[in-house]
Amino acid sequence: MPRAVLVDLYGTLVEDDDAVVARICTDVAARSGAPVADVEAAWTTHLWAGGDAHGDAFRTLADLTRSTLRHLADAFGVTVDGDAWLTTSRAAWRAPRLLPDARAFLDALDAVDVPVCLVSDVDRDDAAAVLAHHGLHVDAVVTSEDARAYKPRPEPFLLALDRLGVAPADAVHVGDSPAADVAGAQALGIAAVLLDRAGRARPDSPAHVVRSLTAVPAELLTP
Repeated sequence: MPRAVLVDLYGTLVEDDDAVVARICTDVAARSGAPVADVEAAWTTHLWAGGDAHGDAFRTLADLTRSTLRHLADAFGVTVDGDAWLTTSRAAWRAPRLLPDARAFLDALDAVDVPVCLVSDVDRDDAAAVLAHHGLHVDAVVTSEDARAYKPRPEPFLLALDRLGVAPADAVHVGDSPAADVAGAQALGIAAVLLDRAGRARPDSPAHVVRSLTAVPAELLTP
C-alpha cells in the first residue's frame, strides 16, 4: 500500500492551457495562411525539444514559451507580440479553472493522513500562484524549476520522493499524461494512475486508468 501520493497539476487538478495555445496558433495561422494544424505541430515540437534540456542546460517554462513564440514568428513569417502572448499564457497558468473533482480528491487524502506532493512541469512561482488562487493544500511541491528537469525525466519524481521521505515502492503518481506521468513514474518503480477524462486511453495501458479523480480506487491511496 502506498504511503504517499504524487499528483500532476495541469490537466489533473486544474485546467490545462490548451485554450490559450489554441488562440495563439489560430492567430499565427490566420495571419500566415498556414493550416492551424501545422502551427500547432510546430509549437509542440519546439516546446518538447526545449523540454529535453536539464541540469545546467535547463530552461524555465516561461523561457521555453518565449522561445517557441519567436520560433513560430520566424517559421511562419509573421510578427508576434511575444511579451503580450507570454503575459496571457502566464495569466492562464496562474489562475486556471479548478477541475470539479480536485478538491474532493485532495480532501480525501488529507482525511486519511496520506501526504501529497504536487509534481508539475511549470515554474515555481506559477505553481504557488495556482495553489494560493484556489486555496489548495499539499504537503510538498516539486516544479520543473526546482528539479531542473521536466517529466518524464526522473529528477522531478526523485525530488518529490525525497521531500516526502518515501521510496518509489511506497508511492503512487496520478496524472493525465501517458508519456510524462505514467512512463516517468513507472520507470522509477512508482505505481501510476492515468487520469483519462476523455476516455482515449488504450485498452492495454500499463497504468490503472480512471475517468475522474474520485474514481481512483481507495486501496491505491490508503496506507
